[in-house]
Amino acid sequence: MTSSRSLYGAAELWPLIQPRSIAIVDFSSKPGSFGARTAQNLLDSGAQVWMINPKLAAKTAPDSSPAVLAHIDLLPEAVDCAVIAVPRDAVHEVASACARKGVRGAIVYASGYAETGQAEHRILQEQLTELSRQSGMRILGPNCIGILSDSGRLRLTFAEAPELAQSRSSSIGLVSQSGGLGLALAQAARHGYAFSHVLTGGNSCDVDVADQVAYLADAPDCKVIACLFEGMADPQRLLEAGRRAARAGKPVIVHKIATGEEGMQAAMSHTGSLAGSASVYRAAFESAGIIEVDDFEALIETAAFFAKAGQPRSTGVAALSTSGGGAIMVADKAELHQVPLPQPSAEVEALLRSHIPEFGSSRNPCDVTAQILTNPQSLPECARAMLNSDTYGALVLPHPYAYPPGTQRLLALESVGRETGKPICCVWLSQWMDGPGAMEVEASPHLALFRSLDRCMAALRAWHLYGQRLSRQAEQKTRLSDPAAAQALAQEAHTGRTLTESVSKHVLNAYGVPVVPERLVQSAQAAADAAENFGYPVVLKVQSPDVPHKTEAGGVQLDLRSAKAVGEAYDAIMTSVRAHSPHAHIDGVLVQPMIRRDLELIVGGRRDPQFGPTVVVGLGGVFVELLKDSVVALAPVTLAQAHDMLNQLRGRALLDGFRGTPAANLEEVAETVVRVSEFLADHSGIVDELDVNPLVISNGRTIAVDALIALRSPDV
Repeated sequence: MTSSRSLYGAAELWPLIQPRSIAIVDFSSKPGSFGARTAQNLLDSGAQVWMINPKLAAKTAPDSSPAVLAHIDLLPEAVDCAVIAVPRDAVHEVASACARKGVRGAIVYASGYAETGQAEHRILQEQLTELSRQSGMRILGPNCIGILSDSGRLRLTFAEAPELAQSRSSSIGLVSQSGGLGLALAQAARHGYAFSHVLTGGNSCDVDVADQVAYLADAPDCKVIACLFEGMADPQRLLEAGRRAARAGKPVIVHKIATGEEGMQAAMSHTGSLAGSASVYRAAFESAGIIEVDDFEALIETAAFFAKAGQPRSTGVAALSTSGGGAIMVADKAELHQVPLPQPSAEVEALLRSHIPEFGSSRNPCDVTAQILTNPQSLPECARAMLNSDTYGALVLPHPYAYPPGTQRLLALESVGRETGKPICCVWLSQWMDGPGAMEVEASPHLALFRSLDRCMAALRAWHLYGQRLSRQAEQKTRLSDPAAAQALAQEAHTGRTLTESVSKHVLNAYGVPVVPERLVQSAQAAADAAENFGYPVVLKVQSPDVPHKTEAGGVQLDLRSAKAVGEAYDAIMTSVRAHSPHAHIDGVLVQPMIRRDLELIVGGRRDPQFGPTVVVGLGGVFVELLKDSVVALAPVTLAQAHDMLNQLRGRALLDGFRGTPAANLEEVAETVVRVSEFLADHSGIVDELDVNPLVISNGRTIAVDALIALRSPDV
């Protein structure tokens, strides 16, 4: 998949985002107009500001501040940015005048464009897009609430925007497609979070969320990028912006809204339904090094944590608690989010015991008890003992009670974080959300504030995965399958839009995917002869390009243990399928040995219209519908990525053997995922969906016992 246009460079966007000269165009004489509010917000910006207002120009003193001019033509040359605060029907004329004057960027407040869904309003927006392309004037909006930049000193908005904390080394650059939600997130500044920018996009007729993320990747006062994302016609550009940020050492944290699957085309296969839009977006974000958070409330907390944490030196997490209940909560949430809490070494445990009373616990999570009231040094000393160990890369401290002595207890950990260079997560369990200590913790460069243990553990898990991806950036993408295998599908594609099971497995076998042996027969006697050759028990399946879902048509018979049973099953299949699909072309019946099924997986993928080929792996059998335990990635994947996909399955432990069943050969399973992904990538132009269901684990071996390949319609 290729993007429709390249990202704008920082030099193209700085007049819009960091302007030194600003013209506010407003035709209203009301004191509370959008233009007047913008002028008020810019009073202390340090930028040169002009008002363009024909109604007020004649009534205003020539030396007023800001200067009020009657026409755009009266502006000096090379103004950086125009804020267009006029009604919609006047916007295009004003924007054109700004472009002719050489204004380099424009923010359009007016609503009533493409967001209405009406054709005539979409045309008005397209006219602004064309103006931008022809003139080179970058346009933000329409339907845009504006932006804050330079740590809030530049307030290019009509809204009563929050005051931003002074920029510091952990400042967040926030990008939000929603103006209202963007300012809502920016109010986190009142809790002590530092923002370098708050950028909104509105309808994005020209400059969009991807351009803004790319701009922040180059902004020196931004340490981490938080993005509230709805969607865009070409999300590949956002992925490229994420890669640019990763190269600059800046994590991008995204929360995507509008994740519902409604409107998706019905998929033919199980894997098609598992690879829905939300799952594919998640996979696409991961491919670009973008960290996705599930909750709106987690976006700023997670971004602030990443801004302070650096790269993880270990995935082990230490936990200290002054409350036994708090320690239990940490253990519960760590297990839920797969965050390891390794036990301390004998040496570290000895140090812990020297500070923890006998009624406490030196196990991780450690319960140092309320005894710290009489021994305040015990908490930082225990933290130091654990973080000085290579076993631990971070420390979690649940803070149950907000009161002044607690503030000093938290801040006593700051020096430990500074000395060890490892993040300390202070989790606010008190329901006094802004109680004593909250602001001080967030202001510290070595302490990260969370108001939920759940969000804290989710952030740590995301941090660990991010670190693993960074460590694999130089990984060579070595192909497993023979490139010549790509010819296998070309030889079979003429057979129809949906390939039969045997043809699908033949193609996959050319890619090195292990498949069950089989024979296609056209009579009951031939079926019995094939069964004798394979040995009992056997399976019979109808083969027809017109019957992709064989079970629903009565086209499958299992566990057949005699020639008589095979012959009867053959006749039953033919009768049932003809009744179910009277016009179907039937090639015959497949005879296969009955494979022992210790565990069933499902592997496959589909071509996503925005991101191209995807691969999915999950638990098969009843788990497909019951648990929907699956992981999606963009194809192709490497062997390490395939292992990561398997490790992310909630039922991952089943692969290690369950109730006496042999463990799966994980390397073989991962290789199969890689080979399937290579097939999907090689044939993304003609394959719509692929379903290997089930991929059976049998006595530790991996074998595909059924497969379906759906080709794209010629007119797609």
